[in-house]
Amino acid sequence: MEADALSEWGAAASSQVTLENLLSLVGAGSLELHVAPGGLGAPVTGVTVLDPLEPGIRPRELLLAVGVDARSAHAVDVLRRAGEEGATGVVFGPGTAGRPAPALRGAAEEAGTAVLFRTSWCTWDQLLGVLRAGLASAGLPPGLATQTVPLGDLNGLADAVAALVGGAVTIEDMESRVLAYSSTGTEEDVDELRRLTILGRRVPPWRVAAMREAGFFRALWGRGDVLYRPAGGADPERLVGAVRAGGEVLGSIWVAAIAGRPLAPNAAEALRAATRAAAPHLLHHRTRGADTRLVEDAARAVLDGRGSAEVLAERAALPENGNCAVLAVHAAGIEQGGDEASRLHGLLALHCSAHGRPAVVVRAGEVVLVVLGALGRDRRQADDQVAELGTSLAGQVSASLDTTVRVGLGEVAAGLARLPGSRRSAELALAALRAAGGPRAVARTEDVAETVGLMQVMDALREVPLPAGTPVARLAAFDAEHSGSCLLDTLRVYLDHFGDVPAASRALCLHPNSLRYRIRRIVQVSGIDLDSPDARLLAQLQLRLRDHDDDGGGPR
Repeated sequence: MEADALSEWGAAASSQVTLENLLSLVGAGSLELHVAPGGLGAPVTGVTVLDPLEPGIRPRELLLAVGVDARSAHAVDVLRRAGEEGATGVVFGPGTAGRPAPALRGAAEEAGTAVLFRTSWCTWDQLLGVLRAGLASAGLPPGLATQTVPLGDLNGLADAVAALVGGAVTIEDMESRVLAYSSTGTEEDVDELRRLTILGRRVPPWRVAAMREAGFFRALWGRGDVLYRPAGGADPERLVGAVRAGGEVLGSIWVAAIAGRPLAPNAAEALRAATRAAAPHLLHHRTRGADTRLVEDAARAVLDGRGSAEVLAERAALPENGNCAVLAVHAAGIEQGGDEASRLHGLLALHCSAHGRPAVVVRAGEVVLVVLGALGRDRRQADDQVAELGTSLAGQVSASLDTTVRVGLGEVAAGLARLPGSRRSAELALAALRAAGGPRAVARTEDVAETVGLMQVMDALREVPLPAGTPVARLAAFDAEHSGSCLLDTLRVYLDHFGDVPAASRALCLHPNSLRYRIRRIVQVSGIDLDSPDARLLAQLQLRLRDHDDDGGGPR
């Protein structure tokens, strides 16, 4: 049944690809978004290279401004014409992504046209192919068997395909290098060629040479269909299909029968559909390459206080000594390593770019850290920029993910080397927001100073050994020995309401006389002097420590 569902996959010709869809698929490795005044929901229907002799610009397309310097007046003219014709965006060459001319940004805002920059490690030819492939695959709906596979999880995709075809699967690039393989079968079930391929992370050279000489790759890349080879001797039956998008060949998926068992009867059709579904995954893998990871690694090292600000500045194209800051972001209900976590990471990067803010997004456990560079030279201006972006991110990402997103704003730092301090303040503000659990979604430490201060006091006191015979300790022991006793909770509410019996009794849903009886019982059992400010302070601190420990020592 799963294979039948998979065989119904196909490209929805009427589905609209948006700028956000396209950048989520081919973004950081190929393109850097500078500003998107029309929003990330703007449709993209195609990609065109600017022709100086015939400068025709089509609406809803991306225009590749090859040879146009983004700092020149010509760039502003091209952008204005693109806006007049309704183009979604204009892509300029690398080198000026960090600080393009202010006139360019102004023209973009006026025209409502996005401005993007090609990354330095992607040529114009490569970018054209990647964008066309991305447009062809961005609108593909996932099949039932692979809809839970996060974008780019090639091993998960290989396992999903293996379950459908009833065989072992490898996913390879154009050079016959293994990108992923299924965990199907035991070591004894695997044929020798598959074993050598997986161990070497590529098809053995002698095998590649033989296939090339036989014209196999010409047939695979050019035919556009699944190829089949029956079992022969020790070699099991095999299937292979090319993965392509928009005329661009991205790689191949290989299937081999296991332990002499035949493949599923509809394995060829299932693989045919799987090659279509695999296109976004392979495209994502290609564009999210080592360069992106190098930038994130450099940022993570600096944030941890062990890296080089100079290296981060070079890799991320951020000014080393300019004003910068860190945002700490948490999205409720998003599991680490899942598809939604990857989507959160991508959304944060996209929305920062859409606001014209160079940023590096780094995961740090259940929190995501956003490094903002190239902020305004004036400290107050930089503070305003951080607050504006944090507020915008909280609102937009919350709406996109349909969950609560909270953002802690770090202090503005004078230079990348001081980012660890900004990170600490951002994480403190975020922890206070989560601990409070109220409607507030964005804050600096000074905005939530009481909560931050109390959290720090609680952390410090946790290491202080207290006498065993304090009133709170006696009440806790009494409640534990007497089922149904709630003297500790009663004392907590009484102290939280400053000894106001009517208010505390309403909070406890008790008659005031019943509360007065409990208070007398509390004094009798614990020996607490409720007229002593010191006794009340110690009791409240111990009660807060117990609450903090019961909650696991962390924010809600």
